[in-house]
Amino acid sequence: MDRILNMIIRRVMSRVVNRGVDAGIDAVTRRGGENTTEDRARGQAAARNAKGALRMARRVGRF
Repeated sequence: MDRILNMIIRRVMSRVVNRGVDAGIDAVTRRGGENTTEDRARGQAAARNAKGALRMARRVGRF
């Protein structure tokens, strides 16, 4: 019973942490309303790269 409970809690907590990290990255890229479209595009590309790196790290961390 303890193993099952730990497994469920670990899965829920990892999802919560992942959502928090994604929300933080999005908030940082949207901060500052005076950005030009070039700056905004660069920020969004950097956010995509960061999210991709985080996803890869999560996958590697599972094993």
